Amino acid sequence: MTECTLVLAEAAPDAPQRIGAVRPAHLALLTPMAAAGDLLLGLPLMDAAGTYRGSILLVATSALDRYLEAEPFRREGIWQSHASHPFRIAALPWRPFPGGPAADRPTHSVAVARDGTDDQAPARRLSVRDAHLARVRPAAESGLLALGGAILDAPGGAMVGSVAITAHPDLDEARAWWAVDPYNTGGVWQDTAWHLTRFAPLPYRPLP
Repeated sequence: MTECTLVLAEAAPDAPQRIGAVRPAHLALLTPMAAAGDLLLGLPLMDAAGTYRGSILLVATSALDRYLEAEPFRREGIWQSHASHPFRIAALPWRPFPGGPAADRPTHSVAVARDGTDDQAPARRLSVRDAHLARVRPAAESGLLALGGAILDAPGGAMVGSVAITAHPDLDEARAWWAVDPYNTGGVWQDTAWHLTRFAPLPYRPLP
């Protein structure tokens, strides 16, 4: 597995009206970062109407500070707030991210899931982790699972949540697919936020 930093950003209330003027500078920053391997993934978070509600990014930890300092969405107030978390990408047979022009509507779903905070939470995750990985491995091979990994409580630390991006353009389909996953049936994921997204044609390097 490869560790990096997960950045989750919440949009300002007026971001949908202003984002068009700032997006070119945002993409001009992300494009060379993706080519250099400093940006592993960057996606908008959208609601069912396709309206921008935030961003999710995976950034090389060594590049995080300079990225955040330069990010136009942060500097121009497109983001109302943001948080950074250590993150570990799962070692699965990932396919390349979707290429070509960005779709005009959402194509994927994003689940940001938090584990329980009780004393038994780590044991619950470990008890079903092998079954979870056995289920998601063929999904990664087919491209249904575009990316997944664990939110950590510290660099190199314990797993306390997950991010998973699947090729479900409808959130009900995504929820139904994850409902039977061992992380749900085993009580690992206790609080899950759901978003829609679409991929931009950035020159990402292959996932590890």
